[in-house]
Amino acid sequence: MSCTLLSSPLQGFTDYKFRNAFHQYFGGIDTFYSPYIRLNGKLEIKPSYHRDLIPENNNTLTVIPQIITNDADEFLFVAKYVQELGYQELNWNLGCPYPMVTKRCMGSGLINDWERIDGILNRVHQESDILVSMKMRMGYEDSTEILKVLPVLDKYPLKNIAIHARIGKQLYKGGVDLDAFQRCLENTQHKLYYNGDITSVMQYQKMVERFPTIDHWMIGRGLIADPFLPSMIKNNTTEYPKNKLEIFGKFHDQLYHDYESALSGSSHVLVKMESFWEYFATTFPDPHKTFKKIKKAKNPRDYQEAVKSILGL
Repeated sequence: MSCTLLSSPLQGFTDYKFRNAFHQYFGGIDTFYSPYIRLNGKLEIKPSYHRDLIPENNNTLTVIPQIITNDADEFLFVAKYVQELGYQELNWNLGCPYPMVTKRCMGSGLINDWERIDGILNRVHQESDILVSMKMRMGYEDSTEILKVLPVLDKYPLKNIAIHARIGKQLYKGGVDLDAFQRCLENTQHKLYYNGDITSVMQYQKMVERFPTIDHWMIGRGLIADPFLPSMIKNNTTEYPKNKLEIFGKFHDQLYHDYESALSGSSHVLVKMESFWEYFATTFPDPHKTFKKIKKAKNPRDYQEAVKSILGL
């Protein structure tokens, strides 16, 4: 079975700068989801959201915008906005696990309120022709919460439901619950995408064996930690290219240059790159030592020397 690979939206990481650099040097991702738009009660689009979605910043990519909200007016406002940019689909985030979101009944904190979900989807489908898809966890407190929502979702012509096989209060700790994901498969008419802990080709292959009917796979943190992973999955190989470090170095330099051009001050750039290296370092021979070199760099010159040392350049 052929597979479609999707990039899970990660706040602070998978913006258009990352997406474009990733696509140029690695490939393998068929569709990117943009980090979510959050309005906080004001029907205004922040300039950062606009820059992330305008077509000229995504002209080589397939991108689907995402919203996080618990309000139908906000949903409809963003739907109109992304349609004006040329997008036909809007993904609704019911998966974010962070307390600052869930305590406001958004993200995975909204999953147990099926009546509100029903009301929002009802208005959106009555008042807009936007194609709606979902990104969900299986609940916030426990994995049975989603089973109460799935019959509600079956009332609407959703494109798909991507499910991260954890509950919200786990954050990213502990393992994924594959049995609970199987129960989702058995209790919905919608097409499901799988998301969660695809961090290697072998892990992906295990998931394919476990869920043979799934043909859309979403990769999140694993994609940042190992940018070669999607293309390796597509090529059915566990072998990295011989010039792996050279390719990664070019990708890194492009990413650094793009953030250097966009952010004000070297300290902001270093903080940004350090957040990426928390993931990058995990695929190097000594992750702790690798990340320590990055953290010790207090200025751009020291940072570049640290990167050269890590890459053996």
